[in-house]
Amino acid sequence: MTLLEFAINELGVKEISGSEHNPEILKYSTETGIKGMDTDEIPWCSAFVNWCALKANLPFSGKANARSWLNIGIETTDPHPGDIVVFWRESIDSWKGHVGIFMGFSANGQRVFSLGGNQGNAVSISDYDAQKVLGFRKIEKVTNLVVPDSNLKVGDKGLDVMNLQKVLNFLGFNCGDVDGDFGIKTEKAIRLLQANNQLSVDGEYGRNTRQVIESLLQE
Repeated sequence: MTLLEFAINELGVKEISGSEHNPEILKYSTETGIKGMDTDEIPWCSAFVNWCALKANLPFSGKANARSWLNIGIETTDPHPGDIVVFWRESIDSWKGHVGIFMGFSANGQRVFSLGGNQGNAVSISDYDAQKVLGFRKIEKVTNLVVPDSNLKVGDKGLDVMNLQKVLNFLGFNCGDVDGDFGIKTEKAIRLLQANNQLSVDGEYGRNTRQVIESLLQE
């Protein structure tokens, strides 16, 4: 089944008012390893999308905050039903957001239809202001990951760079499209990976960075 099919099967799951909590909602966090969500009153939109992605054997953020999905998959400006859509809430500069599964645009393009959790306290299809979209993400199964042996840096091109970009995107260090061109986005992704793993941050792919990547892929 696809991510969208898993999501559709959950339509109608809703919160239980009062002190009782719907176990169907709690499973979204427990089965994906998201901590601290022991009630159905804590915002659970990201947990829902995480669960759908997990069930579909796709990369997922593993985090409760909606904006974590901006680092998963590949950015797209031509979304299709089943892609991920992330919105801002209250302020575009805040940490708050909402994430759902893109279903389409309204006829005038001003509204975005999202199938998501915690929409009206339920799994439902709702429409949102298109001006509040932070990004659309395409997530796909990644197979045959190859960790390059050669050292790489900005300006390099070719198959090794493509393999590196696939690995970075799979691990959640977004470097944009897999185009085989080691540019600014790939450098930034390497820098973030290095910083997160206590490496010297130089934006280049070398032995130490390769060893960390190999370790992360084995987890």
